[in-house]
Amino acid sequence: MLLIVNFAVFQIAWLSSVIGGAQQMPWLGPVAVSVALIIHLAAARRPLEEVLLVVSCALIGACFDSVLVASGWVTYKAGLFSEFLAPYWIITMWMLFATTLNVSMRWMRGKPILASVFGFLGGPTTYLAGEKLGGIVLVNQTAALVALAVGWAIMMPVLMRLSENFDGMPGKRRVWAREAQPVVQRRSRYIEEETS
Repeated sequence: MLLIVNFAVFQIAWLSSVIGGAQQMPWLGPVAVSVALIIHLAAARRPLEEVLLVVSCALIGACFDSVLVASGWVTYKAGLFSEFLAPYWIITMWMLFATTLNVSMRWMRGKPILASVFGFLGGPTTYLAGEKLGGIVLVNQTAALVALAVGWAIMMPVLMRLSENFDGMPGKRRVWAREAQPVVQRRSRYIEEETS
């Protein structure tokens, strides 16, 4: 049930954000994302860990999208405070995306290559969908799509690793463990444990 709710809430808030940006109502996205965050944190077993994940994603996304804006490859119709910074409603969309990492996207954990391929294909596709809805303008489409593909291919495994470190949701929790061997011979491995 949590998976279905997470997916549905994400879709509604994502659509609200993009339509709000397209229709000169940039406030609509942050309002929808706020509701999504309340729902997400209410379901969390350890809300603070989820908040840390959300804030981390917001910072990463703000930097990445601001680079795209500053480069002149991407621009937005509403919510821009500066020609060098991503609009605030895009940053809240990164916060929204963070709510999926420990629920809908959990299946990518421990699979960095799969996460990278997912980012390479999914990142540009999402921005193209945003452009079709009128919320974003890919000024230099080729450069923007290449930057999005490469950027998301790098970021997605990083975001999945962050989600393992900041996992406050119910269910199995993946943690890092070190085998009891001399430091030179230690190898990192995953173990699954049930958390209470």
